[in-house]
Amino acid sequence: MNDSDSATPMPENSIQLLVMDVDSTFINEEVIDLIAVHANVGDQVADITERAMAGQLDFAASLAERVALLNGLPVTVLDEVRAQITLTQGAREVVAAVQSDGGVVALVSGGFTQIIAPVAKSLGITEVFANGLESEDGRLTGATSGRVIDPSAKAEIFGQLAQKYDCDPRRTVAIGDGANDIGMIQAAGLGVAFCAKPALVAAADAAVNKRDLREVLTLIEERAQV
Repeated sequence: MNDSDSATPMPENSIQLLVMDVDSTFINEEVIDLIAVHANVGDQVADITERAMAGQLDFAASLAERVALLNGLPVTVLDEVRAQITLTQGAREVVAAVQSDGGVVALVSGGFTQIIAPVAKSLGITEVFANGLESEDGRLTGATSGRVIDPSAKAEIFGQLAQKYDCDPRRTVAIGDGANDIGMIQAAGLGVAFCAKPALVAAADAAVNKRDLREVLTLIEERAQV
């Protein structure tokens, strides 16, 4: 960890860095699918999302295709969608457990900053990386802004965070559900496939099939005892 933390060392075997995907992992929903309902393209976007998460489509290209279908939606729709999202069971407990031991929790998402940043802030999570939705005159333009958080970006950001917080690689954890999470899952000391697509399960160190993030705490405790 940082030099400022040296006076109060973290508990032995505690997690220094936990990085989570957001849609269908940290939260129960796929945000872009919720937004698409407002544009009357829900089924079309949901189908593309499903295939992208299974690794059947290039993520960046599929994101651009889905976001283009949202062109013209009023930005107020984002407030409505934010009100619809729900934290996955156990999310608060996992965040609190890592933070209470002095660890850092980060969210690295192929979703959208406008939706997840306020939720992250409410839980004391300051490391948030997601896509921006471009807007003009109060309406979505059908394009993203800033760097696209694709699979390679997720893996790169994971590495940057581990370096920033001077982490022991063995004390890092990544959790995700889709093929776009493979890179960061493989970069972590413990990579967890959470109610995940087969492609991610095959790449992960462990899989959780119960939709409760507290199951990850159990995995971490078991790993610490080995």
